[in-house]
Amino acid sequence: MSSEPVISVRAATATLGSRPVLRGVDFTVHRGEVVALLGANGSGKSTAVRSVIGQVPLTGGAVSLFGTDLRRFRDWARVGYVPQRTTAASGVPATVREVVSSGRLSRTRLRWPSRADRAAVDRAIELVGLADRAKDSVWALSGGQHQRVLIARALASEPELLIMDEPMAGVDLASQEVLAATLHEQVAHGTTVLLVLHELGPLEPLIDRAIVLRDGCVVHDGPPPEAVGQHALPGHDHVHPHAADEPLRTGLLT
Repeated sequence: MSSEPVISVRAATATLGSRPVLRGVDFTVHRGEVVALLGANGSGKSTAVRSVIGQVPLTGGAVSLFGTDLRRFRDWARVGYVPQRTTAASGVPATVREVVSSGRLSRTRLRWPSRADRAAVDRAIELVGLADRAKDSVWALSGGQHQRVLIARALASEPELLIMDEPMAGVDLASQEVLAATLHEQVAHGTTVLLVLHELGPLEPLIDRAIVLRDGCVVHDGPPPEAVGQHALPGHDHVHPHAADEPLRTGLLT
């Protein structure tokens, strides 16, 4: 594992509406690490990861990716992002292959897809166990399968850094196991991973480090807490839908 930070967040502050959500957050993710971002509802977890990819502007502090300040970072093919609680389908009918292929656009730009591009899409679909559904409409898929498509879309660009916002939320056990196996495969090939999680679950064996947020501040950065799940974290309010200060976002790096 290299000491080079893939993600560096320094003194990050952010507000949503008039409410402060991040209050001087500091953390780094090094090459090859798998880091879980944990915390009670409304603690700022999703806001933190969305600030890393530029979806939420900071009011103070700084973020860098691969040693480049986020404001100057342009090499998004190196980053795969899976948003929380969305679907692979939009208003336009699309097949599994078409949705996953859209994840390759950061590499293909406007050129015609090459054999390597098509192979990368095929590999991503196979990794998430949907090779037999590649030609099916995403509307025909279950919720867990939708999540697999979103992950395959992120993997299609063959990213060095994979950021996932609650990938296991609302996903059936069979899909959770497939997603855990998929991540294991990526980590084995050196992919750096930052995950927002409600609970560690099947991903626990993969986690190198946990960062716990409370009220927009880092209160723990180290080994994952022994008690697994949001119920064990400081400030858990037993209300599982996401708080209003972390609104839903859809799309890839938008």
